[in-house]
Amino acid sequence: MTWEQLLSLQRFGDTTKRIRKEQDEIRLGFEVDYDRVVFSSYFRSLQDKTQVIPFSKTDFVHTRLTHSLEVSVVARSLGRLAGKEVLKRHPHLQKVHGYHPNDFGAIVAAAALAHDIGNPPFGHSGEKAIGHYFETGQGKQYKEELTPEEYADLCQFEGNANGFKLLTESVPGAPGGLRISYATLGAYMKYPKGSLPYRPTAHVADKKFGYFQSEKAFFGELAIDMGLKDQARTHRHPLAYLVEAADDICYTIIDFEDGINLGWISEDYALEYLIKLVKDRMDTEKYAGLQSTSQRMSYLRSLAINSLIMDAVEMFLAYEQEILAGTFVHALLDKSKYKAQMDDIIAISVDKVYRSDEVLQKEIVGYKVISTLLSAFSTAAVNQFKGTTNTYDQLILRLVPQGTPLIEETLYKTLLNASCFVASLSDGKAMELAEKMK
Repeated sequence: MTWEQLLSLQRFGDTTKRIRKEQDEIRLGFEVDYDRVVFSSYFRSLQDKTQVIPFSKTDFVHTRLTHSLEVSVVARSLGRLAGKEVLKRHPHLQKVHGYHPNDFGAIVAAAALAHDIGNPPFGHSGEKAIGHYFETGQGKQYKEELTPEEYADLCQFEGNANGFKLLTESVPGAPGGLRISYATLGAYMKYPKGSLPYRPTAHVADKKFGYFQSEKAFFGELAIDMGLKDQARTHRHPLAYLVEAADDICYTIIDFEDGINLGWISEDYALEYLIKLVKDRMDTEKYAGLQSTSQRMSYLRSLAINSLIMDAVEMFLAYEQEILAGTFVHALLDKSKYKAQMDDIIAISVDKVYRSDEVLQKEIVGYKVISTLLSAFSTAAVNQFKGTTNTYDQLILRLVPQGTPLIEETLYKTLLNASCFVASLSDGKAMELAEKMK
């Protein structure tokens, strides 16, 4: 892989090559990507989607929206810091092609802003509920009418793949979806593979899948344009490592902070576990003068995030050649000097937050809501696809907003659209629709 190809400004439908030196510096193409994500309806729905703690009435607990904004801020810093050093190592990128450190920051920030845009309501339990419906529930009846790859897309429904669909899917009046630059789409794609063949490996890019069969052809074009594909595999875009690092940093530190602010984790843990991340930068006198738990946590959190940003950039630069060669198989923070401390923090969050009674009970509610909605909308959509709708199906279909893709030319795309529509709902809207159906 070469940076010249990886930093592609191309967009869906372009007939000529976009040249970096010809870009308007006031409104750079990569910065346009960020704006398009912010103003999309998909992004706005994140304000009422669960990060970890569903239906929280407290103002300091994070939603998918606030989490995504914070990840994008961290990602921008990662991108700029790494980009500055990459340009020093490859001076022709700036002298000949006109790239700047801020280009790297803009790409990674936009990709990070969109990283959760395809996630269903109620967190990861929403993904599992959709998959369960098709694997062992009512949706299993469609298995014989689908290819193995199509069926796997539904049974392993993946928010990352749904996000790529939302960013790139052509709809009436909007060919190419949001028409995000190829570089940003590449940075977004943490898992550059389809749902099948399922071949789990030690490579971090093989943990999940990143596109549905409906977007396979376009992703192939994208991969070829940026030089991600060789005979062995399609490689992860190098900047996807920075997007992943930004997400890892934020959820590790900020979910821990949420748990402390809620009183689920003792504040004593904050100093005990975070001190190892911040001891070189901590002003003990300033810390002692802070009056509240939230102030103390805010101070420790900012120092911890800064430590992890600097460490992630160091890892990215240390392994740049392996990353460009496609042979680096780890997440950046797996190689971090702070890995042991992060593992300790995550273990506490798992025990005290992710497995708390409040979170588990509300995930169960969300699971039932998703199952109820998917059963109704997929059945109605399939019946219309097959020309067998009844009065109830017609009533259900009237709940789908005008312009939302639903009935397509194949059963697979119809079922996928029904699943993606349910995934697009906010927690509150999903609850409201489920209540109406009862």
